[in-house]
This record gives sequence, C-alpha cells and structure tokens, in this order.
Amino acid sequence: MEEKTGIISKAKGAIRNVKEYWNVPPKGRYISYKETAALSGAGFGVNWAMLLASNISLSAGNFLVGASIGLRPMDLQIMLTVANIIGIPIGIFRSWYYDNHHIPGGKFLPFIKRTGFPIVLMSMIFAWLPYEYFSYNTKAVVVWLMFFILSQFQNFYNESYTYFQQIISPDAQERANVMSISQVIYSLAPTISNLIIPMIAGWTWGLDNIWTYRVIYPFFTIIGFVISTIFFRQVKERLILPKKKPEPVRLLDAIREVAKNKYYWIIHAAAWVVFLESGYGIILSWSFVYAYNGEYQSYLGIANTVIGNAALWSMLLAPLAIKIMGKRNLLITANSINIVVLVILYFTYKNLILICVLWYFNTFINTFWNIVQHQISADMRDYHQWKTGVRVDGLFGPLGMIGTVIGFFTGMVYPAIYEKMGLLEDYSVLYDDTIRNGLFEVLIICSAVGAFLNLLPYCFYDLTENKHRAYVGVLKIRAMFENYSLGVLENEELADAMEIIHEAKENFGKEKVRADKTASKEEKKAIKETNLAIERAAIIMQDLNKFSGEAGIARLAQAKADYAKGALYFYENAEEEMKKAKSLPKSTEAEKEIRSDAIKNARTKKESASLIRKYGIDNIEAPDEAVKEEIINRESHSFIESMKIKRELNEWLKKVSVYERIVKPYTDAKNLIEQAENYTHYEELEERYCSVGTNQ
Repeated sequence: MEEKTGIISKAKGAIRNVKEYWNVPPKGRYISYKETAALSGAGFGVNWAMLLASNISLSAGNFLVGASIGLRPMDLQIMLTVANIIGIPIGIFRSWYYDNHHIPGGKFLPFIKRTGFPIVLMSMIFAWLPYEYFSYNTKAVVVWLMFFILSQFQNFYNESYTYFQQIISPDAQERANVMSISQVIYSLAPTISNLIIPMIAGWTWGLDNIWTYRVIYPFFTIIGFVISTIFFRQVKERLILPKKKPEPVRLLDAIREVAKNKYYWIIHAAAWVVFLESGYGIILSWSFVYAYNGEYQSYLGIANTVIGNAALWSMLLAPLAIKIMGKRNLLITANSINIVVLVILYFTYKNLILICVLWYFNTFINTFWNIVQHQISADMRDYHQWKTGVRVDGLFGPLGMIGTVIGFFTGMVYPAIYEKMGLLEDYSVLYDDTIRNGLFEVLIICSAVGAFLNLLPYCFYDLTENKHRAYVGVLKIRAMFENYSLGVLENEELADAMEIIHEAKENFGKEKVRADKTASKEEKKAIKETNLAIERAAIIMQDLNKFSGEAGIARLAQAKADYAKGALYFYENAEEEMKKAKSLPKSTEAEKEIRSDAIKNARTKKESASLIRKYGIDNIEAPDEAVKEEIINRESHSFIESMKIKRELNEWLKKVSVYERIVKPYTDAKNLIEQAENYTHYEELEERYCSVGTNQ
C-alpha cells in the first residue's frame, strides 16, 4: 500500500513539475517542456517526411534502386562516386553558407523549413518515373540525375537537422536528456512505418517492387512533412556568442583552424572506416525477403517493430549511461560488444529467429553509439570555440571532404564483393542459398574488422564531460566580458557567468580528495563532485588569470609592441624572429607556452612580410568597411537574394583576404589588448552582480 502511495505521489509530482516548467525552463536550464514536446513532434515528422527519400540510395542493398529498378552494384557505386565528386564544391559552398548566410530565423532552422517540400516532391517524382519502359542505360542516367538533385536538398536538410540538435542547449547533460526524451517519442514514427510498410508490401507488391514506393511510402511522407512543418515553428537554437554581429568566416581560414582540432581528426578517422562495419546491415532484410523463398517477407514488419523496441530502452538509458560512463567509454564499450555480436552472428546467420535476437541486442547497443556520436560532435565544436575564440559549425564540412575522397575508393569494396559473389542486375540470385550464405559470411567478417578499426581512434579521445563543462563555462565568462564592453550585458547572463567564477575561485588550488573506503554512498558522491569542481576550476581560472601569469604578461607585452608598429609594418626580420622563437627554453609549462606563442607570432609575421613583398606596400589598402557592413546587414527573403548576397560578399572577401593576412600581427595584437582590457572590468561586474542580487 505504501509503495502504491509512493508511486502515485511521484506521478503527481512529475505532473506538477511539467505544468510549472511547461513554458519556462527550470533555473539553470534552457529548454521548457513545451519546446521538448515540439522537438519530439518535429522529429516524428522528419522521420516520415524523409521516409521515401531515405529509401533512395545508390547501393545494391537498396530495394528501390537495386532490386526494383535493377541496376548493377558496381554501376551504382560508380554513379555514387560521380555524384560525390560533382558534389564536393557544392558541399564546400554548403558548409561555408551555414556560417555566413543572413537568412532570418536562425543558423540552421531556415534550411530545415525551406528544403522539406522539395525533398518530398522530388522523392515522389523519382518513384513515379516509368523505369519499366527505359533501357538499362536510360534508367542509369535518369536515376543518377534525379538522385543527384534530390541529394542536394537532402544534404541541406539532414545536415541542418543534425547541427540544430547539437545547439538546442549549451549544457551537454541537458542536451542529452532532451534528446533522449524526444528520441523516445519520435522513434514512434519509424516503429509504426517499419511495422506497417513491410506488412502491406508482403501482402501486395513486395519490398523489391517499385509500386510499393509509388503508393505506400508517399502516404507517410506527406503526413510527416505537415507534422514537421507545424512543430519546427516552436523550437529555437542556442549558441553562446557575444551579441555583436559575427564577422564573415573565410573558407581557407576556417579550414586552417579546424585542421588543428585533434578531436575533429579522431571523430573523422573513425568515420572513414565505418563503411566497413556497415556491411552486415542488409542481412536482416535480405534474410526475410530472399531466404526460405521469401515466404516470411510479410513478417519483416513485425520483426522490425520488435527489434526497434530495443532502441527505446537505449534512448531512455542513454543520459544515465553517459553520466555514469562518459561518452568515450560508452562508445568503446558499445563497439566492443558489437564485435562480439558479429562473431556470434557468423555462426548463427542461417537461423532467422537467432538473427532477430542478435539484431535486437545489436540495435540496443548501436543506439547508444548513434546518440553519443551527435553529442561528441557538439562537444567538439564547443571545444573548438573555446580553443580558437571562433564559432564554426558548417565550415567543419570542407575538411571532411577528405572522407568523401577516401569514400571513392572504399565505396568500391562491397560492390566488388557483391559482383564477385554472383550478384549483378538480377537480384533473384539471392534466393539461392549458396550464393546468399556465402555473401553473408564475407559481409560479417568485413563488418567485424570494420568495428574494430572504428573503435581504435576513440582510445585517444580525452574530452571528458567535465572538461566540456569547464570550456562552456569559459565561453560564458568571455561572452559576459565582451557583452559588458558592448553595453548589452543582461542580468541573467551576468548571474550565470559570475556563479561559475565564484565556484571556480572557491575550488581553485585545492587538492583532490580520495574517498575513504568506509565513506557512505552520499559522501563518495559529494567527494566526486568536489573533485570535478576542482578540475573545472583549474581550466576556468587559467582563462581568468591568463594575463597575469608569466606567459600572459609576455604575450600582452609583445602584443603592445606589435600594436605600436601599426597595421602595415613590414616585418623584414621575421625569419630571424622565428629562429629566435624556436631557440627559446621549454623546460617549464610557462616557458613552453611563451615559446609556442612566440613561434605562432613569428609565423604570422613571416606570412605578412611575404605578402608585402609579393604585392608591394604601395598597392595595399584597407578595404572599405562600409561595403562589408551594407552586405552583411542586408536581409534576404529568398534563396536567390541570399545567393546574390553571398556572391557580393565573396567579391569583398577576395579583396580583403590579402589585406587581413598582411595586418594579422596588428589585428591579433589589438584583439588581445582589447580582451585584456575587458577582463579588467571584473570588479565592476562583481559590484553589479551583488547589486542585482540584493534587489531581487
């Protein structure tokens, strides 16, 4: 009876909590329950809106393009490679455009709202083209052309949706919690469609017949588009940035900075081998459609529904798992378990029931992987902003084109295996147990090797949740100082940043405590929190005190000397300055930091001097800032207008590129001096904070 009363009490408390924070988030959080619900609804709509489009791919495992239309695996891979090559410059533009567009409504939401309808329309046109009357070559050309056009809209939509999820909150744990809740809700979309579509297809045309994609899929796609359109109006983005208008980001500058981000390389090194791990993915659907002469095809929907249920538990447990294990350890554990599952699958793939059991467990494990991947990518971007002072999102993309180039070669692996094992344009050969089973064994072995290779890079990933929390704290503090200097600091921002500073000051310099074996669970938890706060304090206070330490004093003195020389000073002795910088001592941490700063400064001066020699000092003049201001402040209300703005801004950036690299020693010095000046206002901010707290 008491247990029942306790459950009822907790339920009532949860309802009160939802009511209280339905429109306004709890203190210290960013997202209300209403917005969480809207995000969930939007995700549900996205799943269905993209349903038909996501079933169009240039791969042999794709029932629509492969089995239904009947294109050979290697031909499909060549078509995909050509599409990717042509898509490289478009992808570079897309990445640049995310960080430099001036479309009202946010950084990523405008693209989500504008590209949904073209995707829905084009995917239906794709399915309804009369491939039955085309020759093989005509089919290949038409499929490629339609796929290429559709994929450009899809890339904008999918990337925008992914990036948007990463900036719904600057708090990593809240982001994980909200995404877990919303994923549980919007996972109902694939649960429903994965149950109904294969079932209806099994009773009618079959999954390898094009009429399934002409009649059944569009029903879900249209409904999903309507739902997503409604709910995306009720969510917003959150970036920790000063309120001044951000400067346009040059593509090459962004690539140079991104290339220095070690976590970027770790994440992408893992992504470059993930193609190998994915090979086993077609075994479940092909087993239902082609094994036992296809008599169990109609049961694929039921299997998908039951197996999809495994993801629900992962989504619910993900925030807790991340909190207990950390993202890195969770990723490594999930991939290690996946390797074991693949080994077991190798010996059991002929049994349909055992395949389903293993797939259920594998889905449970892989869902953790998928959730954490998004979280790690978001953390990496916050780290980059802390490290460089520049917020970059879309411009991580161009460097990622390395993976696209690698994919030109790795993408040939599985099509070559398919054709070597006897799968050409006639997919009915998969009804042959010998051909199908031999193919499955090779795919499983390759996938297990890929899973191991995918695991290795994350052994070097050391961006912990606590470090990330400290970096975000530093970003808030920097934004506070800069917004104060601009006269736009709000009391809520002030309170948030000052609380972070006070906690850091309280814990800075303390020794970490080791929990006694006899300590209670609560005491151990308190000790752990204290130790984490001490770790954060070191990072936060290092940033606050960066101009008072030995290295900071040297850095500021050099900046003042460079600033005094003026913008167009000719550093003709930059080569000697570089040699002098490299000869500096590096015994202590302060000496290492001073030496690193000196080398970086000398490198900038060498480039400046080289450009002055190339263009001549008399031919160098400052670009007209008024032109830039007019362009970046101009609002666009259509894609054509935004393209015009982009073209004009590019022309201006071409003129300014050389000038900015020449004056970089001066502008770097100026920015450092201004930041040091901002930090001197701490006492004023402290007084204002106390005054605000007293009046509340």
